[in-house]
Amino acid sequence: MITLYAADSPNVVKIYLALEELQLEYAATPIDVMAGKNFAPEFVRLNPNAKVPVIVDHAASGGPLTVFESGAILIYLAEKTGKLLPTEPAQRYQVLQWLMVQMSGLGPIFGQFIHFILFASEPNEYALSRYGTLTHRILAALETRLSEAQWLGGAQYSIADIATFPWARPLTRIFGSEIEAEYPRLMQWVARIAARPATDRALAAVEGIGRLTTSPSAASPDSLDLVFGRKAHARKLSVPEARTDTGPTCSIPTS
Repeated sequence: MITLYAADSPNVVKIYLALEELQLEYAATPIDVMAGKNFAPEFVRLNPNAKVPVIVDHAASGGPLTVFESGAILIYLAEKTGKLLPTEPAQRYQVLQWLMVQMSGLGPIFGQFIHFILFASEPNEYALSRYGTLTHRILAALETRLSEAQWLGGAQYSIADIATFPWARPLTRIFGSEIEAEYPRLMQWVARIAARPATDRALAAVEGIGRLTTSPSAASPDSLDLVFGRKAHARKLSVPEARTDTGPTCSIPTS
């Protein structure tokens, strides 16, 4: 039995997809992120970074095993079952590199874009331009990849597809229907995954967990400030002053 500590966020959707695809026995424990319950001491003991998803595999060799971070969980589940991640090195690293594109690129970048659309106290044109532009750059890379192969990892459905689907699924809602003409192969790929029986079961389970947790629209202002690290919960930082000469500005990464 696997315990999944869950909310209805895209990163949690990944784990539902994998558990259903792999037909593993699991039970979900809701964590009310929008009420700040992920900062409770008992949850932080499971994940010091205070984020869902987390799993506890009670049937692991050597006793119960806790795994956090969605990418690590996907790799663990794939290796546990011998499915969704090839063992042959060339194929394996095709899957892993596209998994990392999602983990380091599409998730964080698109997530920030959505945050500034939905939760910024006032419009921030620079943030929307930066994160929107970088999101499209990643989408273009996915479109190119899917013109070469049926799935992100190659010929077989894998954890790279599972990781990316929850972040690609809302593209039409965020960017409008024109996204389908701009990235046709990507949107066809989304439709293929949506049609899988395991996806249907996973999304139904996610909808159920969503009914047990607070929606952003129902969260209190202080809970939202805690979750997003703002106002009274913001860390006071010393920001380097911008340079106006032609020399190096500073060592802060720009991309």
